[in-house]
This record gives sequence, C-alpha cells and structure tokens, in this order.
Amino acid sequence: MDSEERNNETNIHLTHTMELNDHHPATDYLLTRLPDSMLEWIENNGYDLITVCNLDGRVLYISKSVYHMLGYKAEELIGISVLELLSPYDQSLLKSKFSQYSADSQKVHLSIRNKEGKYIWAESVIGRLRDEEHAADLVVSVTKDIQDKKEAEEMMIRSEKMSVAGQLAAGVAHEIRNPLTSIKEFLQLLQAGIDRKEEYYKIMVDEIEKIETITSELLFISKPMTDDKKMEMISELLNDVIVLLRSQAKLKNVDIYMDLDKEQCVFCDRSQIKQVFINLIKNAVEAMKDGGSVFVHGRTNKGSIEIDIVDEGPGIPENILHKLKEPFFTTKKDGTGLGLMISNQIVEKHHGRLEIYRNPEKGSTFRVILPTKQEY
Repeated sequence: MDSEERNNETNIHLTHTMELNDHHPATDYLLTRLPDSMLEWIENNGYDLITVCNLDGRVLYISKSVYHMLGYKAEELIGISVLELLSPYDQSLLKSKFSQYSADSQKVHLSIRNKEGKYIWAESVIGRLRDEEHAADLVVSVTKDIQDKKEAEEMMIRSEKMSVAGQLAAGVAHEIRNPLTSIKEFLQLLQAGIDRKEEYYKIMVDEIEKIETITSELLFISKPMTDDKKMEMISELLNDVIVLLRSQAKLKNVDIYMDLDKEQCVFCDRSQIKQVFINLIKNAVEAMKDGGSVFVHGRTNKGSIEIDIVDEGPGIPENILHKLKEPFFTTKKDGTGLGLMISNQIVEKHHGRLEIYRNPEKGSTFRVILPTKQEY
C-alpha cells in the first residue's frame, strides 16, 4: 500500500469517528424514547413509586412499584383519593402546599398507610404540572420508602436521649436528696409530737412537688419523641428544661439565667424542641470547667423567634465550627457526637436553623431560629 492510499484510509477512519461523536448512541436512550419492552421492565422492577393525580387527589396513574412499597396492585388504587392513604397531618400538609400553582418541585416526608394498615415513612418529590394537551393541572410525585432510614434515626435519637439521662443522673440524685432530707427531718419532728403540724405539712408537700418536677423531666427524656406540633409558649418549655439542668449546673458551679418574653410562642413539637434545648444548654454547662454562667436570651424577629444560648467557656475554635453538626464529631472525651447532629435535624424539620458562633471575648453562642407561626 503506497503513501497516498494510507492517507486516504486514515481520512476515512477520522471522518467515521467524527460522525460517531456528532451522533453518540447514548443520545438515543432518553426515557421517553425507550422501547415499550424496556419501559415495561422498569415499570415492573422499579422501587420508586410514581403517581399522577388530579387536583382533587384522585389517582389517574400509579406505577406497579406500589406493590413493592404498599402491597397494593396498581389497578386497586386508580380513581381513589390519594389522601385516604395519608395521616390527617399529611393530608393538611399536601392540601396547603398545592392549593396554589407553583412550578417548583417540593420534597416532603409523608406517613403512608400500606395494605396491612401499617404506616410507613416515605420521601416524596412532588410537583404541580400543566398538561397542555388536556388543559388540566396535575400533581406528579416520585416517592421512595425511607422506613429503614427513619428507624435508624430514631435508634440514634433514643441512644442519645439515654446517654443524656445517664449523664444527668448524678445531678438529679443530688437535687432530690436535699428535699428528701428535709422531709425526713420534718417527719421525725412530727413523730416527736411537735406543734405547728399544718405548717410542716405544707413544707413537705412543697418538697415532694420539687422531687416530682425533677423526676418528671428526667423521665421525659427517656420517652420516645412525639410528632405533635402545636403553638407552645417558649418560656414555659425552656423553664422545664432549666429545672432539669439546674441541678447538674450547680454541681459544676454554673448559674443559668433566662431572659424571655413570656408571650413568645412557636409552632413546634414540645418533646422535640425540649430535646434540642436540653442538648444545647447541657453542652454550654459542660463547656465551663471552672464554673461561670449560661445566658438564655430570646427575641422575635420578622416572623421567627431567635433563642441564644451563650456560655462563658473557652469558645469553639473557628476551624472546627463547620464540623460540629456532623455525625460522631465531638470535642468531648466521653461524647457521642450525635447531640448537635440530632438537634440540627430537629430544628430543620421545624423549618428553622441552628447557628453556631464563637463569641468575640469568650465562650460560644448557639442560636436556634424557629418560625412563630404554623408552616407546612
């Protein structure tokens, strides 16, 4: 083969390669262009649930993957209201989100009832779209089962709650021993036949109520968290937390001060937000090895309330501030590294934010920002 023939062959090869690059085979395999046999395979074997509903919530289309997730056959659900499968809270949530047209897709966590009547957690990406061909607005969703993920999260939260309860036990025992000692002394006086019995009875009742308050808050920590949001008085909620933590603070020579407007309310789940403040105030107390003060300030700002927990400890180094919300990252020798991560998750689920600052002079500030009105 002479030089000219070799050049011609090379040019033909290059031209063929350029044609392939201009029309890569992968461009033929958009989902809308897949052969019916492939689409049917995806339909039968996919685990993400695809649903199309009208604005009344009636199911117009649901993928066969509903059998894997909920145990229903697709044809059983055509024409029903999808709201029938959701908890009452989630029904209100969806009605609120899609009452007005929005081109933005939204991600929501829903509790969906399967064929056995058990509710499972699912994550849905939902959009309201316009079908121009039929001149109709439709709600389209892609949903995946996150039950295992939710159960793992709840196990971590329970583990952290029990860890916190154990750490507070010494302070609580000390706080309970004082009123028990008083009650014992008054009972001995009464046995001796001393007068002024009514006055002593009243003092003993007060001491018993102190014990009851402290033990109730300690038991509260170990209970599973609920998911029951309503308007709560933030000052009452924080006062309960401080009652529980003040005994531990005394052991460490730390004073806790609160400055809040009694009328400030937030839309929240009481048990979850209490857990957040237990974690944050406890961290603030433990940050001060040589004693000091923790200040809890609150202020309302444009539809939200900001609660600052300020300590007088050494402060958090700037280079690790961004790591504090990561799982299992901790600066404490005996810490789990879950408290701040869980607190951050709870605040975000309440449509709020957790911000962390190093104070200019000393100590740190943990700021919880929560909406003052109901938000779906």
